[in-house]
Amino acid sequence: MHRPGIFVLLLLLGVAYAAGWWRLSRRAWPRVAWWRPALTLAGLGSLALALLSPLDALAHRRFVAHMAQHMLLIAVAAPALLLADPLAALLWALPTWARIRVGRLLVRGAPVRSVWRALTRMPVAWCAYAGVLWLWHVPWAYEWALGHRVAHDLEHLAFFAGAILFWWPVIGPAPRFGRAVHPGLRVVYLVTGALQSAALGLSIAASPVVLYASYAAPPGPGGLAPLEDQALGGVVMWGGGGAVDMLAVLLLLHRFFSTHDPEPQRRPGTDGRGRRRDAAPLP
Repeated sequence: MHRPGIFVLLLLLGVAYAAGWWRLSRRAWPRVAWWRPALTLAGLGSLALALLSPLDALAHRRFVAHMAQHMLLIAVAAPALLLADPLAALLWALPTWARIRVGRLLVRGAPVRSVWRALTRMPVAWCAYAGVLWLWHVPWAYEWALGHRVAHDLEHLAFFAGAILFWWPVIGPAPRFGRAVHPGLRVVYLVTGALQSAALGLSIAASPVVLYASYAAPPGPGGLAPLEDQALGGVVMWGGGGAVDMLAVLLLLHRFFSTHDPEPQRRPGTDGRGRRRDAAPLP
C-alpha cells in the first residue's frame, strides 16, 4: 500500500464511528437509523477507492481516471458521509471529558460554530465549491498538482472540503443552525451548482486542444488519443456530477410534495377543514 497514512486515518474514522454508533444505539434504540452506518461505509469506501486503489496511479496517466477520482470525492463520498449524520456517533466514540470539550465548541455563540455556520450559508458554500472546482482545473494549477504529491493531496482535500460545504445546506446534518432551508431554495441551489459544474465539464470536453501537458503523450496500442481521453473526462465530470445532483433534486421534490398535501385529509363526521359537521359555526 503506497499511502499507509491515509489508510490508517480512514480505518480510525471507521472504527471510531462504529464504536460511537454502538454506544449510541444501546442508549437510543430504535431511534438510531440502521442505514446510517451503511452510508458511512459507502462514504469511507469511496474515499479509499479514490485515494488508495490503482485508480490513484492511473489518474497520473489518464485524464478520465482523474475525473472519476474527483467525482468519487465530490459526488459520492461527501454527500454519503453527510447523509450518515456522523457527528453524534463520533462524539460518543470519545471519552466523556473529550466529548464535553468538543461539545463546548459547538454550543450557540462558540467561535467554531459561528465560523462553520457562516461557511455553510448557501451563497458562501456555493461560491467556495465553484471556485475550488474551476481554480484547480486551470492548466497551471492542474499541472502543479500532478507534479507534486503534496499539491495533489492539497487538491483532493480542497475538492472534498468544497463538496462538504456545498452539500451541507442541502442535507442539513448535525450540528444544525436553525430551521432547515426551504426545499425550493435547495432545488435552485442544486440546479445552479449542477449547471456551473456541467459548464466546466463541457468546456473541457469540447476543447479542440489538449489542455494539460501531462496527458499529451501519444497513446499506446489500443489506448485513447489525448483529445479523446480529455473529452471523455469532461463527459464524466458533466454526466457523473449532474446525475447525482439531479437525483438529489428529484428526492427533494418528492419529499416536498409528499409532506405538503394541498388537500387536507377528511375524517368521518368532519367537513373539508377537519371540523365536526354538527359543531356550531363560529360567530
